[in-house]
Parts: sequence; structure tokens; C-alpha cells
Amino acid sequence: QVHVEESGGGLVQPGGSLRLSCAASGSAFSINAMGWYRLGPGKQRDMVAKITAGATTYGDSVQGRFTIARDNARNRVNLEMNSLKPEDTAIYACYAEAYNDKVGYLEVRGEGTLVAVSS
Repeated sequence: QVHVEESGGGLVQPGGSLRLSCAASGSAFSINAMGWYRLGPGKQRDMVAKITAGATTYGDSVQGRFTIARDNARNRVNLEMNSLKPEDTAIYACYAEAYNDKVGYLEVRGEGTLVAVSS
């Protein structure tokens, strides 16, 4: 099995910064990609950022403000969020795209962590 767990989150003022971290574990699997989704109040799920071995991808609303980085040796990713806006308020969930020969490909998500941007 693959397990994904987030840390970080909390309350921050507009214009502030916050870091989220995520760790994926599962010794029988290779972790091919990791990333973050978010679900804001009254909104649809939004792709925030994704990192693979060769590339990073960001949602349009966070491009230039958020940065995702991965520690491959430990299957961990950090999401640095700068210039936060009230509309960034959401539950942020980390996910991992994993693979092994027996199960094939699967996507595993964490439970999520709340980021609230308010004065």
C-alpha cells in the first residue's frame, strides 16, 4: 500500500507565505509523480502543482507565486506558497502517482490540510 501524509497549513494574512509538506511511503511501489490539489469553499477541485522526474506544472491561478520541490530520496515534496490571497483559502490535498508490476498504476491522496488566508 501507499500512504500519503501532509503537514503544514494554517491561518495566514493576505500577502503572507506558508509551506506545505507531503511524504509518500510504500516500499513496494515507485513514486513517479507527486502534487497538490485544492478544494475551496463553493469551488471545484483545482490543480495546484505537480512534479515529475523532469518537469513541474502549476495551475494558472498560482503560477509565479507557488513553488513545488521534491526530495526524491525520501519521496517528499514541499509547496512554498507566497503572496497568498484570500481566494487561496482551501483544503490542500497531496497526492502521489505510484506504480508496481503487480498492481499497476494508482493515485493515492492524503486527507488534506486547511490553508486559510484572512486578515
